[in-house]
Amino acid sequence: MDLQLTGKNALVTGSTAGIGYAIAKGLAAEGAKVILNGRKQSAVDEAVKALIEETGNESIIGVAADFSKKDDILQLLLEVPEVDILVNNVGIFNQVEFEEITDEEWFEMFEINVMSGVRLSRHYFPKMMEKNEGRIIFISSESALNIPTEMLHYGFSKTAQLAVSRGLARLSKGSNVTVNSVLPGPTYSRANINELENAAKENNTTVDAVLEDFFANRRPTSLIQRFAEAEEVANMVTYIASPLSSATNGAALRVDGGVANYII
Repeated sequence: MDLQLTGKNALVTGSTAGIGYAIAKGLAAEGAKVILNGRKQSAVDEAVKALIEETGNESIIGVAADFSKKDDILQLLLEVPEVDILVNNVGIFNQVEFEEITDEEWFEMFEINVMSGVRLSRHYFPKMMEKNEGRIIFISSESALNIPTEMLHYGFSKTAQLAVSRGLARLSKGSNVTVNSVLPGPTYSRANINELENAAKENNTTVDAVLEDFFANRRPTSLIQRFAEAEEVANMVTYIASPLSSATNGAALRVDGGVANYII
């Protein structure tokens, strides 16, 4: 299937590894001109080189920007003034008991996970509407619906993304611009792999045992009973970024393995 993405300009935030990199790879493989992003220029340069080698697509560049810094975001917008596809993927998470989450941690979670997408969308959305063409995709999480008790502030930020996405979609009414959210479930990423390995070491057990406990106690409603691969999330995002998805707008699309135990 030709997803008709050849020549489209796509910015994927937080894309030097994990889900973001897999999304960038999926878009690049379909012929899009991809702008990678990460906090460190060295990591961005390495990811650009790797992605060109893996896809054969030479139309890949990288822009370093730390989304906790407004000046970095402004500089990114100067370097990338217009895009056809915006994937708001950048985000942070950490497991903290609710009573121990500080005000600073709440605001940091909101600043990076929510305001990064708000600031970029505020810049690119009007340009898309003027052209009457474009895609904005927020990478939310099943945690937006199934708020995790071990990181309540993260769940809050992911729910906020759904609100922003749906509101923007309503503003696109009658146009060829769409705004959607994609909700991954537990997915293998660099951060999650590190957490699994650290948990295994701390408990003097194996990663397989940690995974078994995770699905027995933390995500018992998972229907696939495994972590998804980043490419499985990227497949959904690549389609939603495509002109072929033109009838899908304002949606919260789950790639969560069935964790959320109800229909939305």
